[in-house]
Amino acid sequence: MSADLNPTSSTAGAPGAPPLARLLDQAADAVMAVQRGRSLTDALATVPGPLRPGTQALSFLALRRLGAAQALREIVANRTPPPQVESLLLVALALLWPEDGQPAPYPDHTLVDQAVNCARRRVPAAANFINAVLRRFVRERAALVAQVSHQPVAAWNHPAWWIERLRADWPAHWQGLLQAAQQRPPLTLRVNRRRGTGAQYQAQLAVAGLAAELIGPQALLLAQAVPVERLPGFAQGWVSVQDASAQLAAPLLLGAGLPAGARVLDACAAPGGKTAHLLELAELDLLALDSDAQRLARVGQTLQRLQLQAELRAADARQTAAWWDGRPFDAILLDAPCSAAGIVRRHPDIRWLRRADDIGALAAIQAELLDTLWGTLKPGGRLLFATCSVFRAEGQAQIDAFLQRRGPDGARLDPVSPGHLLPLPDNGPNPAPSTPGVTAAGHGDGFFYALLHKPEA
Repeated sequence: MSADLNPTSSTAGAPGAPPLARLLDQAADAVMAVQRGRSLTDALATVPGPLRPGTQALSFLALRRLGAAQALREIVANRTPPPQVESLLLVALALLWPEDGQPAPYPDHTLVDQAVNCARRRVPAAANFINAVLRRFVRERAALVAQVSHQPVAAWNHPAWWIERLRADWPAHWQGLLQAAQQRPPLTLRVNRRRGTGAQYQAQLAVAGLAAELIGPQALLLAQAVPVERLPGFAQGWVSVQDASAQLAAPLLLGAGLPAGARVLDACAAPGGKTAHLLELAELDLLALDSDAQRLARVGQTLQRLQLQAELRAADARQTAAWWDGRPFDAILLDAPCSAAGIVRRHPDIRWLRRADDIGALAAIQAELLDTLWGTLKPGGRLLFATCSVFRAEGQAQIDAFLQRRGPDGARLDPVSPGHLLPLPDNGPNPAPSTPGVTAAGHGDGFFYALLHKPEA
């Protein structure tokens, strides 16, 4: 995982920092790639190594303010410019957008000057246009910001359908969820229990000059995000990066414990964080399955670093004839494909990549996975259904429909199930304790968990 860096760490003119014009060029390409449907992760992978941290920082900020930047662009440029020009303009407008309580990442004159320099190399004929538009925005910023701020997409920096779905799903919390999505995520660590306790690793971090708060027996919240290379013993498998909400999966599935050598399926395993956590906590005969062979390779790399073992198989979990030997599983983790709406603060491109009809299509896949894998679970076994989403269609509504299909004697929802974990700002309203199936996520991302039990035969 790479940290969500502060853009000022790459300020033009800082010793050793790449010129801002080059970072703007790379960030504009990244934003253009997202607008064309490519993930930011893939786009950043093509950026030269020395430019990648600064490019990521600018891209994250631009995507978190893309709704406002697009609304401004429609006002200050009366016709849509070519994609290479528009993407640069959007990045620059996003960086010039005033943010309450936060300093501007660059002085206005520096940003405008560097954007024009970038345009001269990127699309030379557009340099004067970029200069005129940005200077107009700087002159008229207060009026232009006020003009677009009443537009929901500009005010919340999410697509209109996303805003409306959150409003319908969470009438008391939709604004807090949108605010939380704009915040930088914390860097949370999971200490390998086979190597030590959370408190012991916290002391090692202190020796390395890194402050961290212990938020669980093996979970540490770093005061400031750093590259993993700075974490003591990371290469040796002492610790992993894993969100606090994601760290609930393994303990929930294992419960009071499974017999040594219990047969466990991790049905959608990549990139392997939950797979590894299960193996850190128990001796299991674990099959890690994923439909994407390249992503499954990351599971193998994670397990190798942590010195853990599991059987890895690339296959679609719905096609049991291709991978299942007929022996039922004691426990199944189904971390199902979803919209990822709960981790949008960590991946700000998600909101712009998803479409409204994606939710129904993903919910159908989740239902198919639930029904198929239920047949591979032994009587008396347990299945943990998880999604990193805050949308009810991918959470409680999905489980309600499954329980209705199975009937009261076919499946049971364990009352320890957290249900929806909502990432809300610290100063925002939290779900009432009496709200069934809803919990504040605390430091974690948005998730949904439902632990299901299969009756004994």
